[in-house]
Amino acid sequence: MLLLSRQRYSKPVNILEDFISLFFPKYCVTCRRSLYTKENLICTHSFVNVAKTNSHNEKPNFIEEKFYGRVNLGSAWAYFFFQQQGIAQDILHHIKYKNFPELAEELGRRYALELKKKLDDACFDYIVPVPLYYKKFKKRGYNQSEKFANGLSENSLIPTLNALRRLNDSETQTAKTRVERWRNVKGIFELQKEEIKDKKILLVDDVITTGATIEACSKVLLVEGCVVSGLALAAAR
Repeated sequence: MLLLSRQRYSKPVNILEDFISLFFPKYCVTCRRSLYTKENLICTHSFVNVAKTNSHNEKPNFIEEKFYGRVNLGSAWAYFFFQQQGIAQDILHHIKYKNFPELAEELGRRYALELKKKLDDACFDYIVPVPLYYKKFKKRGYNQSEKFANGLSENSLIPTLNALRRLNDSETQTAKTRVERWRNVKGIFELQKEEIKDKKILLVDDVITTGATIEACSKVLLVEGCVVSGLALAAAR
């Protein structure tokens, strides 16, 4: 009887949602197309057309090569290619500056499904997001890397742990050279969770360009005996 009851009420709920959407339509955050009932935040057209790295199926890949001779990472992956004026840049802009943390979570959930076998095989103990400086966190209201990590955690069942603290705010990395980016984040992270010691860690950032931030965070974790891999929503070649 319970099953019949659920079936009976599922259709009216869908009709109600369709009726509401006529007056309060939802739009894709990137292209502003109307979203269909089953679409969430980003339309199928935009999602299909954003350039994906497929880095988890390549060994080595262009992201891991960024860290050769700098820091010992187990693996390094990213969902999208970061390109100027591209869809991935637009997605990151909406997440960071237009108050769309739920988009980071949604993409984390989607990426976790694509990475399922890799994540299962890796047996990570924790997903650790790159932290924001507390003043920036207070201004924005959330850490976009943590939101992405939470989405990954939801569909992978790997717990998220805020194991690192950012000691001061760094200047924007956008216009800096590779050396300047490294200097900009050198020594600004420290451990804040002792239970991270000797664990297998998936370190998560929103975007990897030169890899300076992942490198700086990894060095803190490696000192504690951790085995570290890196992952980002997007990465530049």
